[in-house]
Amino acid sequence: MNESAEPESFPVAAEPVAPPPMSHAASIANRMREQIERAVLGQREVIHQVLAALLAGGHVLLEGKPGLGKTQLVLAMARSFGGHFGRIQFTPDLMPSDVTGFRLFDMKSQTFQLRHGPVFTHLLLADEINRAPAKTQSALLEVMQERQVTIDGETLPLSPPFMTLATQNPIEHEGTYPLPEAQLDRFLMKVLLDYPEAQSEREIVSRSAAEAPGQSPVAKVEMVASPEDIVRAQAETAAVRVVTEVVDYAVAIVQATRSSRAVALGAGTRGAIALVRIAKAIAILHGRDYVIPDDIKAASLPVLRHRVQLAPEVAIGGQGVDEILRNLVDSVPAPRQ
Repeated sequence: MNESAEPESFPVAAEPVAPPPMSHAASIANRMREQIERAVLGQREVIHQVLAALLAGGHVLLEGKPGLGKTQLVLAMARSFGGHFGRIQFTPDLMPSDVTGFRLFDMKSQTFQLRHGPVFTHLLLADEINRAPAKTQSALLEVMQERQVTIDGETLPLSPPFMTLATQNPIEHEGTYPLPEAQLDRFLMKVLLDYPEAQSEREIVSRSAAEAPGQSPVAKVEMVASPEDIVRAQAETAAVRVVTEVVDYAVAIVQATRSSRAVALGAGTRGAIALVRIAKAIAILHGRDYVIPDDIKAASLPVLRHRVQLAPEVAIGGQGVDEILRNLVDSVPAPRQ
């Protein structure tokens, strides 16, 4: 179920928000955003959403046409907090051990030596995840859920923070293995990348043409935080206050996806949990320590678009998931602030 990228209601400040003095998480996020924007132009809203997912401690499914800077975005984010970066190019012949790691018998020592897989990192880019068969996809998704790897009966925890950003190409379907709905649900958000505006694209082209071969704009990104800072920011985000009325609003939106005739399969309880978690991160990004209904509303599209299936007659009629979700969210009364 691929959607064309449309402007979303995810709030993005025109200028970086000045956080309150005690807001460690907001300060970290704003400094990281400034650095990432030095390498990734024309995708401010996408950067904002991915940072929200990082603060919420979740994983992101990135969908967009080739050449829009998905890899550059992940590299820049990792560099901004000094995190380790790993990448897996998913192909039909990729094995689960290529993801998690394996034990190899060393003839010299006559012992089995552990070879860590690329998942032992802070930020993992799973490129074209739908190119690999289901068994390999499941190996990664298990790591995402449990944040640990089991190799030959030994359980190895991953160093926090751990975040997977998986990409899908929305225009090529030959030779792909679409993720089942239950596995899609493990991603906290589905973020759509669209072409940048003309002015941003001109700047991208001018900068790239002036760079020497092998030079990357990611080199301009400075380290402004540490992995420990991210873990602390995630704990602060989880502690953001949410009143009962706002939680009820999130639940009502999710329940509306189940009762709508336009939706064949609505979002589950995990969708409501994800709404609140991302809403907390949005509040932090805007310098608040409490969630407002607009935060829930703003999180609805990226959190729910991969968790619902449209009814066949609606999909045939040309209506997209985002359009249906916007109508559903607008139909649910928001609590007064």
